[in-house]
Amino acid sequence: MFLKVKDHSVSGEEFQLIYDEEFELLKTSPQPSLDTLPSYYKSDDYISHTDASRNLFEKAYHVIRQVALKRKLKLINTFSEDSKTLLDIGCGTGDFLQAALKNEWRVTGIEPNEKARKIANEKTNHQVFEVEHLNTLEAHSFDVITLWHVLEHLPKLQEHIELLKRLLKPNGRLIIAVPNYKSFDARYYKSFWAAYDVPRHIWHFSRTAISKLFYTVGMEVEQSKPLKFDAYYVSLLSEKYKNGWMNFFSAFFIGSRSNLKASRSGEYSSLIYIIKNS
Repeated sequence: MFLKVKDHSVSGEEFQLIYDEEFELLKTSPQPSLDTLPSYYKSDDYISHTDASRNLFEKAYHVIRQVALKRKLKLINTFSEDSKTLLDIGCGTGDFLQAALKNEWRVTGIEPNEKARKIANEKTNHQVFEVEHLNTLEAHSFDVITLWHVLEHLPKLQEHIELLKRLLKPNGRLIIAVPNYKSFDARYYKSFWAAYDVPRHIWHFSRTAISKLFYTVGMEVEQSKPLKFDAYYVSLLSEKYKNGWMNFFSAFFIGSRSNLKASRSGEYSSLIYIIKNS
C-alpha cells in the first residue's frame, strides 16, 4: 500500500492507494462498482458540475476558468485541420465546447452528469451526450480529443485508451490534463492532498505512467505543459481537509514552492499532455 486516503468531500470513507511498479501508477482500492460510483459525485460542492458562484472561492474559480479557457483554445488551435473536429470527454457545463464552437470548431461533448449535461447543451446547441454515445461515433473522426481532468475518473482505463485511439484521426492529437502525485504539494499534504479525491479519482498518474500507458496502443507523448494554477487551487482545498479551513496564505506559500520546485524537476501539481496518434 502506498497511502491510506479519506474521501473528504462526500462519504468520509477511507480508501487505499496501491502502487503499480510497472507503470508508476497508483490505483484507488477498493474501486467502487459502476452502480455505486455515481453516488460519490452527489455533492453541491462538486464545482465542475455547476455554474454556481455562491462564495468567494467559487467566484475565483470561475474567473480563473475563463483564463484557462483561452489557453485551452489557443492550444487546440495549433492542431486544427480544415475539418476542425473536436471531442471533449467529461465536458462538465460546456464552457470549453462553447468557446471552441465560437471559433468554428465542429464540437461533440460527452458528460455523464445529467445536471451538467443539461447546462452544457444550452451552450452548444445540443451537442453534448451521455457516455453511451461514444460507441456510436465513427472511427478516425476527430482531429483533437480533449479530457480535462477526466482520465483519472474512468473505471475501465485500458478500454478507454483504446477507444480514444480508435476515434482519433491518424496524426490526430489527444490532449489530457491530470494531477501528478509526484508533485511537491502532493508530497507535502500526503493523505490530505485534495487531488487524490478518492474514490472519484480511480487512477493517479505520474509522467512515466502516461507515457507507458499510451505507448501500449502506439501513441506517443509529444510534450507536456504545466497547469501552474492547480498548485494553488489544490493546496487551498488541501488546507481545508488538513486544518478545517482554507488558509489562503499557507496555500499560496505551498503552491508557490511546488511551482518553483517543478520549474527544475518538471513535477508540477497538474500537467497537460499532448499525445500524437500514429
